Amino acid sequence: MLTLFHHPICPHSRFVRLVLEEYGLPVRLIEERVWERRSDFLMLNPAGTTPVMVEEGVPAMPGAGVIAEYIDETRGADAAERRLISTERGARIEVRRLMGWFNDKFFEEASGPLVMERVYKRYIPAGSGGGPPDTETLRAAKSNIKYHLAYIGWLVRTRDWLAGDSLTYADLSAAAHLSVADYLGDVPWDEDETAKNWYARIKSRPSFRALLAEALPGLPPSQTYADLDF
Repeated sequence: MLTLFHHPICPHSRFVRLVLEEYGLPVRLIEERVWERRSDFLMLNPAGTTPVMVEEGVPAMPGAGVIAEYIDETRGADAAERRLISTERGARIEVRRLMGWFNDKFFEEASGPLVMERVYKRYIPAGSGGGPPDTETLRAAKSNIKYHLAYIGWLVRTRDWLAGDSLTYADLSAAAHLSVADYLGDVPWDEDETAKNWYARIKSRPSFRALLAEALPGLPPSQTYADLDF
């Protein structure tokens, strides 16, 4: 069985969980509090970041991109038309480009700062960077979400899904990062109706149910987080 070291609010972890759910792959989830810097976890991933996936007989797989590629290499062909990345070269490039856009750019500009300031800093000692959230960082992250929504809206107005005619890693990565901001109530959905409708389609998929059912201790989700008709 696959084992995934994750954190419930980590957007990269959420992306991998969505992928596993879409493929119907059973997984053992182990919550990892990266700020604790556990030595056993650092042996799996010296970078100390989630997610990390483990499967018997292969090295530990750190990072959402590495895990996504491994899943496609080992399970993608068996998924047939449900495969989450095309077999055609040009289409694969587009999926990877957009997956990188959200896992890297969106994370750096929006979901990453929101998670750090609103969640992780609650648990990090003050001397190690913890404490109250930085309001300027939060303001910038919330503002950045607007142009990412506009980009999603533009893509969906020209395609059925973000990277083409079918659901791919691109959609799941974007939805995973947005879901974190949505949990915290920081997505201005009225900015782009097309992007909102696309997210509603993703949010209604069975693969999303586990995420929508979770709540962080002491930090409940926004009122519309689990509402499919938000």
